[in-house]
Amino acid sequence: MDNHFTQINQVPEGIVFDAVVGMAVYREDRLEWVRQATQSILRQSYRNFVFCVVIDGEIPDDIASYLHEQADSEPRLILMQSKHNVGLSQCMNHIIDWAVPYAPDYFFRMDADDISRPQRLEKQIAFFRQHPDVDILGTALVEINEHGKRVGKRKLPLTHSEIVRFLPKRCSLNHPTVAMRFRVFEAGHRYRASLRNTQDYFLWIELAGAGFIFTNLADKLLQFRRVNDFYKRRGLSKSINEFKARLYAMRHLQKIRIGNIIYALAVLTLRLMPSRILKLAYKIDRLFLEKFVKH
Repeated sequence: MDNHFTQINQVPEGIVFDAVVGMAVYREDRLEWVRQATQSILRQSYRNFVFCVVIDGEIPDDIASYLHEQADSEPRLILMQSKHNVGLSQCMNHIIDWAVPYAPDYFFRMDADDISRPQRLEKQIAFFRQHPDVDILGTALVEINEHGKRVGKRKLPLTHSEIVRFLPKRCSLNHPTVAMRFRVFEAGHRYRASLRNTQDYFLWIELAGAGFIFTNLADKLLQFRRVNDFYKRRGLSKSINEFKARLYAMRHLQKIRIGNIIYALAVLTLRLMPSRILKLAYKIDRLFLEKFVKH
C-alpha cells in the first residue's frame, strides 16, 4: 500500500460488502455539494457496499469536519487522507489497492459535486448479475447547474461495439456513472497515475484493447454538476491529453482513419478557442450525440 495515504477509520467488524464506491474531495469543493454527493451514496437502496472517500490534500475546514462526522456515525464510510494533492488517478488507485484483499465484486465511481439516484447501485449491480460478460458499465446522466436545476442531459452509445467505435472520436462513457467488475483490477489494470485529467479516457482505450466488455445503460442514474465555468475548465493540458487519447485509441484499437484524424484535429482547435466558442461546440456535440446515438 502507498504510505502517502493515511486511513482514518477502519471497516467495522460485521460489515459485509461486495461493492466499493470511490470518491475524492478537493480544496475547491463546496460543502453543500459534498454533502449531497455523500448522502446520495449513503442512502442507496443497495446496502452491501463501503464508501471510500479520499481527502486529497488540504480542504476547507467545514468539509473536513463534515466528513469526519459522517465517518464517525456511518459505518460504511471509510475516510482516507493524502499528505498533499495527488489527483484523481492516484486517489482511485489507492482505494482499489486497499480493497483488493477484501475481494469485492464491483467498483463504483463517484464525484464530490454530483448526485447519484437512490437506485443507482442496485440497477447497475442487477445488470452485472444478468450479464456476466460485461466488465465496465456506465449510464446516461442529467446535467444540473450550481443550484441543482436541470440544464441538459448526456446520453452515450449503449452497446460494446458502438462504445468502442466511438472511442477514437470521444470518451464514450460518463466517468462519474461508471461501475467496473473488480476482475478488471485483478488483471493488473489501473488509472494512469501520471495523469491529472483524461485518466478515464486512456483507461477505457486500454481496457477495450485488452478485450474487456463495455455497456452503457440508457437510465439517467446520476445528476452531473455543470457549473458556469464548465467551459473554461478544459484547459490546455486537458485539451492536449484528449488529443493524445484520440491518437492512442486510433493506434491501440487499429482505427487509424482520415475521418478520425480530422475529427481529433478539429476538436483540439475548438478546445483552444474562447469559452463562448467552446460553449457553442458543446451544444453541437450534444446535437451530434442526439443524431447518432439511438436509445
